[in-house]
Amino acid sequence: MKKKLTLIKVGGQIVEEPETLKALLADFSKIEGCKVLVHGGGRAATRIASQLGIESKMVNGRRVTDAPMLDVVTMVYGGLVNKKIVAGLQSLGVNALGLTGADMNYMRSDKRPVKEVDYGFVGDVKKVNSDLLADLISKGIVPVLAPLTHDGKGNMLNTNADTIAGEAAKALAMHFDVTLMFCFEKKGVLRDANDEESVIPLITKADFEKYVADGTVQGGMIPKLENAFDALQSGVKEVIITRSDEIGKNSGTTIVG
Repeated sequence: MKKKLTLIKVGGQIVEEPETLKALLADFSKIEGCKVLVHGGGRAATRIASQLGIESKMVNGRRVTDAPMLDVVTMVYGGLVNKKIVAGLQSLGVNALGLTGADMNYMRSDKRPVKEVDYGFVGDVKKVNSDLLADLISKGIVPVLAPLTHDGKGNMLNTNADTIAGEAAKALAMHFDVTLMFCFEKKGVLRDANDEESVIPLITKADFEKYVADGTVQGGMIPKLENAFDALQSGVKEVIITRSDEIGKNSGTTIVG
């Protein structure tokens, strides 16, 4: 029988708000059993880039990672944000270890090919070393995964944090019963974007297609839900989308494959 593992992904907005992050880490520390934390950091990267005089370029809500911005996200995601989270967890008695995909070669990507848009140094995940992650977890270590991978040729690549979470969850499903939880600033997937209480408690694949067609689900929530369904089809036991302060309260939106 597999052990239960909870993998939580937190967005860049949460990471940028000290009190919200502190509360999240406290809640995360109380989760029993095996666990993994994946974090974003886009807002911090934009802020630091601005301070350094580096322009942040976005296309369709996605960051274009040119060479100067790659330096920024490597510093911010792999350094500033990741180590702030690791230090916070260590203060709560959680034996956290911060990782990028290059560390111990745990996640390798290919640079995204240029199509309609050249996103620059952005990685599409090709391989996850699930045995390595499972071994760390079995030793009582809590991996904290930054949204960075590598190409195996000496280059770092910026990689979407939702993708990191989904790929890690799928890989770890071979070893654990995985619950994947996406935490962001809303209580879940909302029927009405202006009504925080209009949480849709359950979404099936058919529901998802209907909500996309009628505009209920749009923007960044579409790839988040696509990642969720992909994870379920690849062996992840449960996917939940909720707000960071709702962890452990049986709330939010549960995705059903």
